[in-house]
Amino acid sequence: MDSRAFLDFLKVAERLKCNTRHSYTSSGRHESVAEHSWRLTVMAYFMQDEFPEADIDKVIKMCMFHDMGEAITGDIPAFEKTSADSDNENHVMEELLDTLPEPYRTDLKDLFAEMEALETLEAKIYKALDKLEALIQHNEADLSTWIPLEYDLQMTYGTEECSFSEYMKSLRDMVREDSRKKADMDK
Repeated sequence: MDSRAFLDFLKVAERLKCNTRHSYTSSGRHESVAEHSWRLTVMAYFMQDEFPEADIDKVIKMCMFHDMGEAITGDIPAFEKTSADSDNENHVMEELLDTLPEPYRTDLKDLFAEMEALETLEAKIYKALDKLEALIQHNEADLSTWIPLEYDLQMTYGTEECSFSEYMKSLRDMVREDSRKKADMDK
């Protein structure tokens, strides 16, 4: 890759360190999009024993790049995101990928199309982990950072995305139980 194209893409990627999410860290500060993507990537790495038939390197790549559009749009919490927001994020992502040389442009466009279609095992793993990471982060944050609708979201969010696998369903159930215990501590 041309050095200037490489540095230009990294400049955009750096914004993920600055753009914060709705979630808080255990130390009480807003989590960055980059931090979410990093831990999601760590989670994917540890899925290789549970899904030996999956291309875990591809799942890791999905986790690394899935929120790249948020470097430009910023993060919009799932409970506020509209289809227009998603369309805009997809549009800016398409424009960003168009700045890349081949083979990176085609490789990442194909990866995003696969993630969007949610038909492959790899895309399903990535999507389930993406939902679970947000839930786990909420469980690790102080309960005072939860807004009222999150008590329900912690019980329901990600259930459908985890339903493709017994392991993911079990993991989702464990996260739900952790949420229940955390919420009960407030009473």
